[in-house]
Amino acid sequence: MADYIEEDVGNIVSLEHINLQVPDQAHAILFYIVGLGLTRDPYLNVGLGNMWANIGEQQFHLPTRGPQRIAGHIGVVLPELDTLRERLSAVELSLKETQFSWSTSADHVTITCPWGNEFRCYAGAPNFGDMAQGIAYVEFTVPEGAAAAIARFYQNVLEASARVEKDSLKPVAEVLIGRNQRLRFRESAGPAVPYDGHHIAIYVANFSRPYHFLKTHGLISEEVRNHQFRFKSLVDPDTERVVFLLEHEVRSLHHPMFHRHFVNRDPTQSQRNYKRGRDASIPFRR
Repeated sequence: MADYIEEDVGNIVSLEHINLQVPDQAHAILFYIVGLGLTRDPYLNVGLGNMWANIGEQQFHLPTRGPQRIAGHIGVVLPELDTLRERLSAVELSLKETQFSWSTSADHVTITCPWGNEFRCYAGAPNFGDMAQGIAYVEFTVPEGAAAAIARFYQNVLEASARVEKDSLKPVAEVLIGRNQRLRFRESAGPAVPYDGHHIAIYVANFSRPYHFLKTHGLISEEVRNHQFRFKSLVDPDTERVVFLLEHEVRSLHHPMFHRHFVNRDPTQSQRNYKRGRDASIPFRR
């Protein structure tokens, strides 16, 4: 008899944003908006101190402070890779004094942002479900021996669907989120990169149970306000040993931002319109 496990999504409903500090908003606009083709949120944080960049139903939050870097990489889905390559070529000169670089593979484009974060950009494919544009996954590099404990943490504390797989002989803890998102924690023998305070925001259906466990074990880093709390220590539930640091902004479905509509322009169409106007030696008009 079929068990229909593939229909289960677990308690974590969605990964909504990744928060990465940037020291220069001009370079952030060139990279995230002009290069990647994302859309600046037109309603919130439109000044010089922060930028929210929309990508499908997710965002990057980019406050102006010292740069932060994820040890690992971010997997995103974009509408089209050919025009992405054109956009990246167009910003190369302006970002030449930064860490920006990019290369192309058979099924994705690998990009390093001006401050060293790695992105892998894919076109929509069946393994991303119905996601045409968005943050599909984040992969973090973790110490050897941490993957199984991290999987247990998400299973037992956050009631998420999690498993440990072996990929290239290294264990990887994979946490399923909603219909088509994931967190991945890949073990590495290399030296650990010090945690610098970057964070992710998630929505959970069952808010009280994770809060109670974390509160009881002294792991809450920011108490509940506006339907959310924060924690950053991932512990082995069996031993309470801290195995990884990653701040989570945990929101209930009562949060006022839940399912807020994110404006997304079509960067491929905008680019084609601009190119037609430029090639015809006429100004681009709306």
